[in-house]
Amino acid sequence: MTHTAAVLTVSDLGSRGERVDTAGPAVAALLTAAGFVVVATAILPDESDQIAAWLRDRAAEDVALAITAGGTGLSPRDRTPEATAAVLEYRVEGMEQAMRAAGAASTPMAMLSRGLVGVRGRTLIVNLPGSERGARENLGTVLPVLDHACSSLREGGDEVRATHGRLAE
Repeated sequence: MTHTAAVLTVSDLGSRGERVDTAGPAVAALLTAAGFVVVATAILPDESDQIAAWLRDRAAEDVALAITAGGTGLSPRDRTPEATAAVLEYRVEGMEQAMRAAGAASTPMAMLSRGLVGVRGRTLIVNLPGSERGARENLGTVLPVLDHACSSLREGGDEVRATHGRLAE
């Protein structure tokens, strides 16, 4: 099954045109090579309200996969996880853990990543690091399960959301 995807780069410098974004295009290329149809790309500053609005809009458009690159570290401006948490209905911690574990095998700095993975509606949302290398490595870790995850949300999303809603009670 072919799924749609959207890629958001979160970068103050990139949004002002002061730095060339390489992570977003690299993510889009990897997704395209894996059979996803990238229907939207954007660059926004590290502003929680703008990030959350972009994610809500992609979910409202019923995009299967929304990926962010950037804003997952420890600096005061890194707010992507908080913006993502504000829109998620539930998290997919196994994917988060897999990305951090694989990243830590490459660099101990991966332990500082706060990226989240979760679901809003029928949209899977994945936070990746902002460096091209980190984004590629993290996406490469979860890429083998993305088609299945998106298909599960497309085909059985109502049942999954109902189950998670009952578990949260």
